[in-house]
Amino acid sequence: MIHVNSLATQTARQLLDYLHSCQAEMSSLLEELVLAESPSTVPAAQQEVLALLQKALEQRAYRVRRIRGRQTGGHLLAVPSTRHKHTLGDHKVPRSQVQPIQLLLGHCDTVWPLGTLEKMPLSLRQGKMYGPGIYDMKAGLVQIVFALEALAAHGFSPQVAPVILINSDEEIGSYESTPQIRRLAKTAERAFVMEPSLGPTGKLKTRRKGIGEFTVRIIGQAAHAGLEPEKGASAILELSFVVQKLFQLNDPQRGITVNVGTIDGGIRPNVVAPESKAIVDVRVLHPEDVPEIEAAILGLQPTTPDTQLIVEGKIERPPMEKTPGNQKLWQLAQQAASELGIEIEEGTAGGSSDGNLTSLYTPTLDGLGAVGDAAHAPGEFIYFDQMVERAALLARLLLAPPLKRNSY
Repeated sequence: MIHVNSLATQTARQLLDYLHSCQAEMSSLLEELVLAESPSTVPAAQQEVLALLQKALEQRAYRVRRIRGRQTGGHLLAVPSTRHKHTLGDHKVPRSQVQPIQLLLGHCDTVWPLGTLEKMPLSLRQGKMYGPGIYDMKAGLVQIVFALEALAAHGFSPQVAPVILINSDEEIGSYESTPQIRRLAKTAERAFVMEPSLGPTGKLKTRRKGIGEFTVRIIGQAAHAGLEPEKGASAILELSFVVQKLFQLNDPQRGITVNVGTIDGGIRPNVVAPESKAIVDVRVLHPEDVPEIEAAILGLQPTTPDTQLIVEGKIERPPMEKTPGNQKLWQLAQQAASELGIEIEEGTAGGSSDGNLTSLYTPTLDGLGAVGDAAHAPGEFIYFDQMVERAALLARLLLAPPLKRNSY
């Protein structure tokens, strides 16, 4: 049973009322972010959206540092301006005097190419706000900004200092930002991931599948398909056997999905194919299944004589589990939702996020972003009115005291 404290309820309602008064400003910032198209694969496109976020955070008394990317658009790190004792590279402060931090993690990159707005214009219809990247996850970034503003407006100072990291490469695997995320997660007392909530009912994500990508290359032997086909070894024929073996690894009951997403091969119709390739997406729910599924794929053997398999890949993001610390954050979220007078549910996501990584090092709650649907799909949208509730939920969570040391 959740016990609601009257003082905590009053605090929550103050935050909620203030955020209701900010709806026009929230809408304005969200529109700016969505109109600043920012596909992961175009590093230069990240600069405008990062500049907008930097300005918004600096206006709310945060010190912002831009981390330059080598092959990406870079990242943004923000800490409270009033926070003079922190662990972000300051090794002169004794650990006993360091204020703990809580990590707010989000990304500004999207899967949508430049020019998508021409086909998917920003619009508001019947309480739904549409636009590329609005649900995944620019609305969640707006919720961060206004949750911080709501706290400051009422003079609420979190015991655990909010530190924000916004990366620009999450949709392509966070390959440049991972070291930053890992470093902060190891330091943080907890992490809140602002990925969109799960499904139209807005479930928070307390569990996620791990994800990996494998490439299977097949080397065969070319020959004339009409004159001397017997001298060839078809890499495409072998690929057909490999695809069937891979799909046989699917196990819905164990939460294992193996999908051959793309295939390629051959030279010409009249040549026995000397090479072929498949790229495979793998999702795993239970950590104990990771070694088994990796071994099964990496250990594939050819069926067709005179062909060779070269298999590369791994599970790059391990599953996000229901650790004791993660469950503690879920309980805090339930408490905060009760104080706000809203209902929330938890769910398991088939996709992965940077929360899979932070969960290895610190209690993590994911899916705190917008409520909506159709991520990565035409018609992507959010329920605009629920942005206020979710921003208030985040603000209330940021006021939680440090977790007990034995909670993780």
